[in-house]
Amino acid sequence: MRVLHVIPSVSDRSGGPATAIIPMCRALLRHGIEVLLITTDAGLREDELPNGEVSDYKGVPTMFFPAQLGESFKYSRPLASWLRSNIGEFNVSHIHAVFNHSSVAAAHVCRKAGVPYVVRPLGTLDPWSMTQKAFRKRVFWQVSGKGMLRRAAAVHYTTETEKLATEALFGLNHGKVIALGIETQSSTTLSRDNLAHHFPSLAGDPYVLVLSRLHPKKGLGVLIDAFLSLPQEFARWRLVLAGDGPADHVSQLQAKAASNDRVLFTGWLEGEKKDAVLSCASLLALPSYQENFGLCVIEALSHSVPVLLSPHVNLAEEIVLANAGWIATVDKDALAARLAEALRDEEELARRGRAGRELSLKYSWESAAESLAELYRKVLENGNAGIHRV
Repeated sequence: MRVLHVIPSVSDRSGGPATAIIPMCRALLRHGIEVLLITTDAGLREDELPNGEVSDYKGVPTMFFPAQLGESFKYSRPLASWLRSNIGEFNVSHIHAVFNHSSVAAAHVCRKAGVPYVVRPLGTLDPWSMTQKAFRKRVFWQVSGKGMLRRAAAVHYTTETEKLATEALFGLNHGKVIALGIETQSSTTLSRDNLAHHFPSLAGDPYVLVLSRLHPKKGLGVLIDAFLSLPQEFARWRLVLAGDGPADHVSQLQAKAASNDRVLFTGWLEGEKKDAVLSCASLLALPSYQENFGLCVIEALSHSVPVLLSPHVNLAEEIVLANAGWIATVDKDALAARLAEALRDEEELARRGRAGRELSLKYSWESAAESLAELYRKVLENGNAGIHRV
């Protein structure tokens, strides 16, 4: 079976979807699915782009096309041209994203060539997300999005919460929930001594970690205010924000914390540095206004680090059921209260971290690949009629 995966960007800095696509494709390859990934060069430096028409990019056969217009839309005429010429070589296409040129182009050529396709909307059709740039999205939905989703053989959601909310809003009924995974072969956990080598200012201090894009939807301004409002008994605690994002928003966050050295901005982290900061954290915080999945949440749990989430993170219900963390609304006082509750009880932090580790074991790329392969088989059996629709 040949499956074409289409995504606007594979730059890790663009967020979880780009981070997830590579291990997803690697797992499918191990499962015997022949995969080709096509994308644009958006967000990648020249030295990150491989040479050759089809390159081995982090273990996945990948083709890169220039993103020519629009920071968000990522218009690429060469990508669309390649799709028109080559889509017939694939049995199924898996399209990741909705409000991007690559997604529109791929859905159009698939319908024209009779190739069934699956769409993973990445949380962009969530009711909260649809209120952001609402007019533009409503126009796009009427012109392209509605046809793309309703004519898809299936819609791939990563949580049941996303599926229920999206289907209720748009009247869709052909979704399939397949969760994301995490890499089981994590790098060696570094000791606090090695953490001090990379980040001397953290030596000996317990800290709350943010490990994500520093984007307005993450609620980080409220988190900083809540953290800085904690009473003197928490003076030894630090707040570490590991990531980057829109320059103006990052500057606003830094200005908010400028008068206090308890807040540390590390910039984007990967490899050994990321592992060191994650392994030694006491708590991971993600107080987002909307979060489709939250890959960093599962990564933290796999390191026995409990989490503090808003109820708008679609994994929140599972965290509550597993007693693997705390939930607080995106409100300064509510976040401060939950932070104080968590940080003053180290035994409870450890206990919920252990529960989180157990929960993380259910999220594997091998399991995801098996479920995706079954979805592709059902799509092929039914053609463009897709999987069973109620």
